[in-house]
Amino acid sequence: MGQAGGVDRPTDPRQDLLAGSGRPARDPHAGSSQQPQDLLAGSSPGQRDALAGSAPGRGDGRDGSRDHDGAARGDSGGPPRDGHPEQGRAPGGEPAEAAPVPAGQESLASLLGGRTAAVDATLPPVAFVLGWLLAGSSVPVGAATALVVGAGVAGWRLWRGDRPRAVLLGLLGVAVAAVIALRTGRAADFFLVQVASNAASALAWITSIVIRWPLLGVVVGTVLGQRGRWRRDPDLLRAYSRASWVWVAQYVLRLVVFVPLWWADAVIALGAARLALSWPLVAVCLGVSWWVLRRVLPAGHPGLRHPRT
Repeated sequence: MGQAGGVDRPTDPRQDLLAGSGRPARDPHAGSSQQPQDLLAGSSPGQRDALAGSAPGRGDGRDGSRDHDGAARGDSGGPPRDGHPEQGRAPGGEPAEAAPVPAGQESLASLLGGRTAAVDATLPPVAFVLGWLLAGSSVPVGAATALVVGAGVAGWRLWRGDRPRAVLLGLLGVAVAAVIALRTGRAADFFLVQVASNAASALAWITSIVIRWPLLGVVVGTVLGQRGRWRRDPDLLRAYSRASWVWVAQYVLRLVVFVPLWWADAVIALGAARLALSWPLVAVCLGVSWWVLRRVLPAGHPGLRHPRT
């Protein structure tokens, strides 16, 4: 025990070692004041609902991160641990400003996903073709096979935690396609729903670009919890508009392939085209549209997560 002004105080050997050096002793019990950062790069999500059905992150100014199915998640909202401030918030309770993520460290594939949903949507048409073919060109057998597989996929998606509304819409599409084929007696008509949906999607994406609400920006902005803030950034608005044309080309390409095959009643070819133009084509669109976004955004732009408003 040392004496200072007649009052005892403990002497720390480490303070003695630092005496005269001008360096204050570090309290080993003091917590770090560095705030944890919100990291997007490095996440490797699996894929789930593509452009529709993705759950947006919380719109409270904090960025969401992708889970294993590609859906956006916000902060956990749980209480602070060990006396430290809540992750993503400053000590005073205000949202902390996240550091910009370099554009090269993220991609549309990591933000949007879509592989699982695309694969799930492909299974019923393939099942229809297989059932139709194995039963000697029987439309009822093909339709029944597609419905059974569609119901199985729906049950699997519900068990996996997908939104019931998205699951029911997918199953409804299979049921409508089966009813059309049964009513007309023409197996190729099972793919009419696919033809109509691609035509409607192409028209919707073109319209969104013309009215300056490009759907790619709407989807990504929803996933990131930005609402309409991205539209107040002229650079982002221009980049999303140009990249949205890639998705228009995707739907037009499917129409160019599906319509002649449907007209020729080429059922097996339609099934093969449905398989080839699902996830592989979506993956190409994700990659090309991301390349367009990076080319159009000026150097030094903070990226999709940080609109300049």
